[in-house]
Amino acid sequence: MKTGAKSRIGLRGLTLYGILYLVFLYVPVLFLPLFSFNDSLHIAFPLKTFTVKWYEQMFANQELLRAFFNSVKVAASVSVVSTVLGILAARAFTRYRFPGRRPALGLLVLPLVVPGIILGIALLIMSKWAGFQLSLITIAAAHVLIATPFATFVMISRLEGFDPNLEEASRDLGESGWTTFWRVTFPLALPGIVASLLLTFIESFDEFILAFFLSGDEATLPLYIWSQLRFPRNLPVVLALGACILLASIIIVAFAEWMRRQGVSPARNTKK
Repeated sequence: MKTGAKSRIGLRGLTLYGILYLVFLYVPVLFLPLFSFNDSLHIAFPLKTFTVKWYEQMFANQELLRAFFNSVKVAASVSVVSTVLGILAARAFTRYRFPGRRPALGLLVLPLVVPGIILGIALLIMSKWAGFQLSLITIAAAHVLIATPFATFVMISRLEGFDPNLEEASRDLGESGWTTFWRVTFPLALPGIVASLLLTFIESFDEFILAFFLSGDEATLPLYIWSQLRFPRNLPVVLALGACILLASIIIVAFAEWMRRQGVSPARNTKK
């Protein structure tokens, strides 16, 4: 068999594999909005009549809305704090060569390697030993620990392709380091910053294990969903909630992709 024929067969095989992988990954998720409009407590075919009452119950459920806003507050604060820490860490790793640079980078990755249940127990013991009251603040602090590595690596990938001569030219023209950051570094790194904010927000919003160990009287949305799965009558409302989260995720991903294209278009125009 000729080499060209083999490559075409391999390409078709990879294409088929990619299609099957996407079907296996996303088709089950598409059942969420499908069954959220089904007028039945049971998830089964055939579907009954079309209804939106589960969405009405979802928006009328004060406990659910409280848990949702708790998750939004925690995720928003975590995304900002972890992105700021990620920017500082990424700038240090990409601009300077200091002793222990590689071990420090490995230490930064450690929270992602340690199993979540072990990390949750350790943070719970530390919180109790330090006398901290379990609340949304302890959840946010734990989420910053696991979100900062994501933010750091996103910003490292962005700043590694950044031309340092632009900053040097700005300083040669008399600008201070702070002004150089806002006028030169920040606009060029903005797509990476937005991507970091979105990634860390989603990471914190969906996190369950650490929130399970460190939550006090206020529950986040994953904890609320987990508590409702024990009651079959509440499952359709959870499906409606999942459909809304799926739609919001698609919008966030589309916005992130738009921002990424905005970030690379000036470079392409310059090359032209």
